Amino acid sequence: MINKKLLAAKILKVSPKKVKFAPDALEEIGKALTRSDIRGLIAVGKIYKDNPNQHSLARARKNAEQKRKGRRGGRGSRKGKKYSLVSRKEQWVNRVRGQRELIRELKEKKLLSPQNYQMIYLKVKGGFFRNKRHVKLYLNEYKLIEKK
Repeated sequence: MINKKLLAAKILKVSPKKVKFAPDALEEIGKALTRSDIRGLIAVGKIYKDNPNQHSLARARKNAEQKRKGRRGGRGSRKGKKYSLVSRKEQWVNRVRGQRELIRELKEKKLLSPQNYQMIYLKVKGGFFRNKRHVKLYLNEYKLIEKK
């Protein structure tokens, strides 16, 4: 019977695991010897192939839901060049906004005089500072922060 299953699998072009025999035709299948005998039994439906495995979409749906929430976007999932993910302009905007927020807070706390604020603001606008840390370094270096 194992040889017949292998032969039927080759004819049906599926795995032997997928080949099924009709329970009422086992005796008839036992008598089949040649490929043509097996083909005849396939034609009358006594040997048939089982249904293919169904792919569950549950996992895919769950992952899609996570992606909608902004998850699963780590380094390994990213495709594209350095600046296609966050453009240079977006990086610039984010950097400048952070720096302006910093100096605005310092001015509101009266740690930065209006004149110094204006000077630093223009430097921020001109791209003088690399980041917020650089702004703080500059302010400390030139003693522009007024101590209370």
